[in-house]
Amino acid sequence: MSFSTDDFAKALEQHDYNFQRGQVIRGKVVSYDSDGVYVDIGGKAAAFLPGDEVSLQRVANIEQFLPTGEEREFLIIREQDGDGQVTLSLRQLEIKKAWQRLTDLQENNETVQARVSGVNKGGVTVDVQGIRGFIPRSHLVDRDNPDALIGKALTVSLIEVDPARRRLVLSQRLATQAASLSQLEIGQLVEGKIVGMKPFGVFVDFDGTTGLLHINQISKNYVSSLESTFELGQPIKALIIDIDDSRKRVSLSTKVLENFPGEMLEKMADVMAEAELRAEKARNNLNSRGVE
Repeated sequence: MSFSTDDFAKALEQHDYNFQRGQVIRGKVVSYDSDGVYVDIGGKAAAFLPGDEVSLQRVANIEQFLPTGEEREFLIIREQDGDGQVTLSLRQLEIKKAWQRLTDLQENNETVQARVSGVNKGGVTVDVQGIRGFIPRSHLVDRDNPDALIGKALTVSLIEVDPARRRLVLSQRLATQAASLSQLEIGQLVEGKIVGMKPFGVFVDFDGTTGLLHINQISKNYVSSLESTFELGQPIKALIIDIDDSRKRVSLSTKVLENFPGEMLEKMADVMAEAELRAEKARNNLNSRGVE
């Protein structure tokens, strides 16, 4: 059976290039025009990369950014037209890869840098590796003056990473707490002030971290009333007895500093004045038998 030139042309036309939207494909830069770049991807027509799809960042000189003959990966954003030409994007490929990096960072509980770009009543908008994100006001360290943060780079934790919905929610507060926790250790004596009271104990703020002094860890004797024992803003020293990284919680104790049961209730000033000296003995006891 003979195979004519026409048959060859038809076979070429029927060749399964199968270029699909969303496909990542390698191509080589071949030429330019005023609107963009032509790229050889092995199809019957050169693919086209529009100028506004060249990069996430502004490109002043496309020919320098993408020199002739350079080969790299592109994302197909529009399938073949009547002439067999597909439309490509580097910008959207960078976005796709950025979302994947952010997803990986979230899975590994890692932090990332975010630059504040704007403020609204709910918080601040930020740029993270070219992706627009949001930090709720409650997750800012300085929540009272968000306007002062515009243009600044913040270290943040990732709360929600949803590429499908283009939703990126971050927290500066959690990242700060995580950094503080990494510098703490069990048996460390900390000094802070009481910032909250609950029926089960008091919250102590120290060096940007909040720890819980549980009612059972205040004294070896029974504590009948927290309100009559402490007051908000009161300075206090306590020993770290547990750090829960997953729940971002620090547990404190003052009863381990007592020389006798009830000393924190009867002579708290003495316990606080000698806290540094007592802490060493308390650490030895922690290491030998733990905290009850």
